Amino acid sequence: MKILVVGGAGYIGSICAELLLDEGYEVAILDNLTEGHRAAVDSRAYFIEGDLADREQTMATLRAVKPEAVMHFAASALVGESMQNPSKYFRNNICSGLNLLDAMLAADCRRIVFSSTCATFGPPERVPIDESQPQHPINPYGESKLAFEKILYWYGEIYGLRFVALRYFNAAGASNKFGEDHRTETHLIPNVLKVALGQKAQVDIFGTDYDTPDGTCIRDYIHILDLSRAHILALNAERSAYYNLGTGGGSSVREVIDTCRHVTGADIPAIEKPRRPGDPPRLIAASEKIKRELGWHPRFENLEAIVSSAWKWHQKFPHGYGD
Repeated sequence: MKILVVGGAGYIGSICAELLLDEGYEVAILDNLTEGHRAAVDSRAYFIEGDLADREQTMATLRAVKPEAVMHFAASALVGESMQNPSKYFRNNICSGLNLLDAMLAADCRRIVFSSTCATFGPPERVPIDESQPQHPINPYGESKLAFEKILYWYGEIYGLRFVALRYFNAAGASNKFGEDHRTETHLIPNVLKVALGQKAQVDIFGTDYDTPDGTCIRDYIHILDLSRAHILALNAERSAYYNLGTGGGSSVREVIDTCRHVTGADIPAIEKPRRPGDPPRLIAASEKIKRELGWHPRFENLEAIVSSAWKWHQKFPHGYGD
């Protein structure tokens, strides 16, 4: 099967492409490299530098590649930035996504796996968050992803598009070849590891008075390899579906920092700061539906295993991809 991985030079897309190639899929990657890295493109893949915002180029790319399915990771994904520049998020995540869907139809490709987010739910009514909970996003990022989920539904109803939307929170860890290197790094684990590498003086803890066992926020961390395997399983789903994806557990900010200290052997200073607006105490995804319907099961439910894989990659590439 030939797969087009859109956003395949980014963190999650690059590792999904790597696993697809390892399993014998033919892979083409489309990325504009504004957030992704050319060095994160697996050498076995066919690479096209292009932007979904360019409708004609996107049409030409799909006609030339003729994929049997698409994995769609290309999106703007910073919650804070979305509150400052909503236009960017609605254009990139909705308008550009429409260009991709229309190009797929023109190329007679009707299967897509979409990288969504549990941010479509907003503050949860209960945790863990399952698919039955109402979706009320509280920022343009989550709103843009929810809008595209709804677009996928109607393209399925009208054009027969088969889709799977995977919603998750905190991808973490690394493969042997590829890891996490964002130009603007907002994720906790790589920021803590930057302290261990001597690239930052300290890690900040935003809020220590939450209603959690140690007072800090709890989040669901999922290993990037487990996440990638879920995307590959979704390629062969028999019907369109939405799935929440997580380990079902959760780790606090303090637990993440302590695990990083244990794995790296480094003294990682942590500074306590006030809460950030809009941070819920707990965000944990329930994954019973995807386990039941697609047979997905995480192999790395231990936070130490996730951090260890990330640390190995950051030690090998202390400055990331260097571009």
